[in-house]
Amino acid sequence: MQPVFLSSDELEGLAEPGEFVDAVRDGYRQRGMGGPAKPRTTLGSSDPPGMLTGYTAILPDTGVMGGYTYSAGFEAADAWFVTPLFDAESGAPLAILDGAWMNPYKTGATGAVGVDELAREDADTVGIIGSGAQARGQLRAIATVRDLAEIRVFSPTEANRTSFAEEFDEQLEADVSAVSDSASAVENADVVVTATNASEPVFDGENLEPGTHVTAMGQYHPEKRELDHETVARSRYVPDLRDRISQDAGSFRSAQEAGLIDEAHVHAELGEIVADRASGRTDEEQITVFDSGGTGIETVAGAHLLYERARDRDLGTEIQLSPASEALTGR
Repeated sequence: MQPVFLSSDELEGLAEPGEFVDAVRDGYRQRGMGGPAKPRTTLGSSDPPGMLTGYTAILPDTGVMGGYTYSAGFEAADAWFVTPLFDAESGAPLAILDGAWMNPYKTGATGAVGVDELAREDADTVGIIGSGAQARGQLRAIATVRDLAEIRVFSPTEANRTSFAEEFDEQLEADVSAVSDSASAVENADVVVTATNASEPVFDGENLEPGTHVTAMGQYHPEKRELDHETVARSRYVPDLRDRISQDAGSFRSAQEAGLIDEAHVHAELGEIVADRASGRTDEEQITVFDSGGTGIETVAGAHLLYERARDRDLGTEIQLSPASEALTGR
């Protein structure tokens, strides 16, 4: 069987948010049982400004492997996401996906798995800081793991937060409103989501009530952070990958450099909790943080879900990729 190319137009609508959550949850379970995954590697360019990024993972039980390679910035001031998917037994390529469409869905699903493992069972109030595609993806997915009653969104641009609130007030049964500052979003929230490109903390950790869960997914840079020292130090801290801490977990690194925490503050990887190899929340008063910087785990899990759906519908364009045994010898 020849590998196929799957465009965003072909992928759109093949899977619902809850299906992404199930696939990503199982991907993290496999990671927790020892499935290989590495944090992102980013190559930066200053002239023209941009970055080339990649990360990979193997999901042994699913039988697939792959990852993301994407460029962002440069002269086009845009981004392209390419997702190769391979068979984990034969090593043969299965597909190349245009990864742009699934990005908010697989990333949102990762946040929802974090909420499901770390937030209180009765959590029904969400404060969201950010109103872009990633914030939307987070909320769609969270709504599949908790019965939400109230959602408050803050974005610095009033039109953006108002549009977000109006959109989801129609889609969800919960009461969705736009608020004028981050403190109003965080106040009495059971779950707080940060999905921004801010370089400095976007809310005051002193405003977090005991029992709150926080998902931070908007920054993965060693010198940038969405969470302040107070939030990190008060929390039961869970990253997607432990190896990310020294590389690009800016919020954690900043609190560590301030002498407030050390490496032992990392409770466990998300996959270890999903696989029942570490505990999640152990009491109603804990503040929990899931630091979601993005990995190949959710990328491969989401890509495989879409590949299977596309194959069932005979979607995709066959492409020719020669194995090295032929190409290197010229046969």
